Amino acid sequence: MSQHLDAYPELERDLKFYPLGVKNPTVLSPVQIDRYNDQGYLFPIRVFDDREIVEIREYFDALLPRALAAGWNSYEMINWHKTCRGVYDVVTNSRILDVMQDLLGDTVILRHSHFFVKLPGDGKRVSWHQDSSYWPLSRSKVVSAWLAIDDSTIENGAMQVIPGSHKAAQIAFHDSEPEENNVLSQTVRDADRYGDAPVPLVLKAGEMSLHSDWTLHGSDVNQSEQRRCGLAMRFLSSDVQAYNGWNAHSVICRGQDPTGHWADHARPTGEQVPVKDNPESSMNDLVNSTGVAVGSAD
Repeated sequence: MSQHLDAYPELERDLKFYPLGVKNPTVLSPVQIDRYNDQGYLFPIRVFDDREIVEIREYFDALLPRALAAGWNSYEMINWHKTCRGVYDVVTNSRILDVMQDLLGDTVILRHSHFFVKLPGDGKRVSWHQDSSYWPLSRSKVVSAWLAIDDSTIENGAMQVIPGSHKAAQIAFHDSEPEENNVLSQTVRDADRYGDAPVPLVLKAGEMSLHSDWTLHGSDVNQSEQRRCGLAMRFLSSDVQAYNGWNAHSVICRGQDPTGHWADHARPTGEQVPVKDNPESSMNDLVNSTGVAVGSAD
């Protein structure tokens, strides 16, 4: 399959890594921020206690059957913060935003949310990739937060990262081969050439990991009898701009966007599952000009 150096050569994008962090963080320590910038990831960060995450899991347990009944699969629950009040309340939780503010500054914008649900026996993996390679954004200053709703273990396909790989910025990738059974469409070959040995981000339910938008990551097939559900949230600051309509699903969680570029969706009034065939559905920012689904998953 073909090798590529840029998924959007027609766009003006700043393809380099930007170190993040504020001078006076309130939740993360300076050591943690330095570690994030040096290694490209940080974990585990406890967000919800046992009682809180049980409530969130019970909420999701009720939401997933409704999604499947509406025709979505377990990897397609994307940007449901726009229509489901419970999802909105998680992605705008003050403890998550406090962490984001320590990295991004006063303005924190949620660009995208995505449930990743690896069901036992589904046979899916996520090949090594970089988030920024998929995203038509002006610059790479996005933090991905991954909240474990279930325990995330090696057996059920925990995300793995290549420490230090973010420093290389854009890495050449290939179109994924069908036999990979990749959820996505890009594969970086020989990923361990670009950093240290892979690290599995094993998390207890209620814990969160962070990774840079340039950090190489992926995950193996769920080989257990246990589901692995996580909620990925992509946060950025207002000095990032989007192309191709990828600013349409956002929430300005803190601060303000003086440019008016980013949408600011209000808290939903109910729990509405999006209609899959609706052209205004939450999947729009995962479809490219050829109608092929693209995106980033873990």
